[in-house]
Amino acid sequence: MFTIHEAFEKNPKMMRETYCDTLIELALENENIIALDADLVSSSGMKPFFQRFPDRAFNCGVAEANMIGIAAGLSAMGKIPFAHTFGCFASRRVCDQIMISAAYAKQNVRIVGTDPGVTAAYNGGTHMPFEDMGVLRSIPEIILLEPTDNVMLADLLKQLAELKGVYYIRMARKNAVSIYQEGSNFHIGRGNTLIDGNDVTIFSSGIMVHEALKAAAILQTDKISARVVDMFTWKPIDTELIDNCARITGAFVTAENHNIIGGLGSAVAEAAALVRPVPIEMVGIKDRFGQVGTEDFLRTEYELTASDIVAAAKRVTDRKG
Repeated sequence: MFTIHEAFEKNPKMMRETYCDTLIELALENENIIALDADLVSSSGMKPFFQRFPDRAFNCGVAEANMIGIAAGLSAMGKIPFAHTFGCFASRRVCDQIMISAAYAKQNVRIVGTDPGVTAAYNGGTHMPFEDMGVLRSIPEIILLEPTDNVMLADLLKQLAELKGVYYIRMARKNAVSIYQEGSNFHIGRGNTLIDGNDVTIFSSGIMVHEALKAAAILQTDKISARVVDMFTWKPIDTELIDNCARITGAFVTAENHNIIGGLGSAVAEAAALVRPVPIEMVGIKDRFGQVGTEDFLRTEYELTASDIVAAAKRVTDRKG
């Protein structure tokens, strides 16, 4: 069960702090929890973990593919490895190792890719993963998650300490807008309906959830009733919820901080095509590379704002007729 905040404000605690603190909590309870880093201990906020558990924390250097191989080997020995680096390196650079050493070998590995999409900001195009989920989505049996805020991240990490399989967690490093209240729990593979509506469904995840909520409020003033869904699990996608939303609203908008090719929009469209086809508009990166800039500039440049979602919702409701 989950409860959302009435006022959405940025959490003063960074997501990377929640990641580190939660792993420390889990490691105190379970001696098999291992952390692996690719020379980003400071950037990932993991110094406290490395200091607390020097025998269970490994800096693999700028050798991300090797890090995933080590994680797979540790898993084969009964450990529960969490391997983290920037999202571009946690997907493109290590795809074959995730495919063969982790997924194909049926290992128990968690890969955390930080700074997704435009949140990479000043790191620029080379470090700005618009394609990480798309690259990994075709790997059999992998589970793809994009935590919305600190509360969800902590809850999902605690679940992953007990679950089996290969998981990719797409995580912002810095301050996220608080969407959920403390004590909320989340079901991997199920989307969360945050607002009910009858005219259009907005599927979003990560930083786009807050934009979707803002868009719904704007649409309400134009007498368009928008349903907002936090689809934090991209794979397996919640087909049952997609079917139900299609039946109720008959029109979809997807909003993602990712290339619309192979991303959340693609996943929702594929599911809808199989169960209940409806018109869909996709808000996201339109097959472009990243660039250097502030996050606010990049959100505007790549049309990732509430205004862009509003425009897409109006287009799709017109298409619905």
